Amino acid sequence: MTWLDRYLQKRRIREARRELPPSARVLDIGTHDGTLFCLTRARGVGIDPELAPVTPIPGVTLVKGSFPEDLPKLPDESFDAVTALAVVEHVPESELLIWSETIFRLVVPGGPLVITVPAPVVDTILHVLMRLNLVAGMAAHQHHRFQLNNLDHIFTAPLWQRAKHRTFQLGLNHLYVFERSPRLQAQNRGLDRHLPAGRQDN
Repeated sequence: MTWLDRYLQKRRIREARRELPPSARVLDIGTHDGTLFCLTRARGVGIDPELAPVTPIPGVTLVKGSFPEDLPKLPDESFDAVTALAVVEHVPESELLIWSETIFRLVVPGGPLVITVPAPVVDTILHVLMRLNLVAGMAAHQHHRFQLNNLDHIFTAPLWQRAKHRTFQLGLNHLYVFERSPRLQAQNRGLDRHLPAGRQDN
């Protein structure tokens, strides 16, 4: 990561931190190097297919792999919150539909799912910054033509309800907070078919 990548990462985490419950057990999807846990003092699990080498973080399990198929079965399988910062724009919508159901099963009732996603104009900015070697992130062509309004269709009732949406960094980034329905039981939707092997409803 370049210095600019690191700055942008910390800014996203700062925005997300405001939405996390105190002393939360967090699942951080696309954790990169576990920086979210270091900056928020949260505990939990971080997963990333390109996990960077990192010094062990107390109370945190870092997994190199893809969500949800590589998420291991752990003694404490529920999370107070889930974060996916600058991640969903790299994931095809068909996979995000599976994420919606899987995350529903992993987070406690009423627990927040915190997502940040760049505005569409950021793709153009990224191309310029990459040519100048100022950022080393994923290329803009890997954003799968992501549309912001897709999130409201993917993370929707009856599983989820949108609690917040705001922009930051002069409107170049969006933050969404979705809350897990506190009443709906997963088994009524037959969601088990999308879970990693061995998972049960919490």
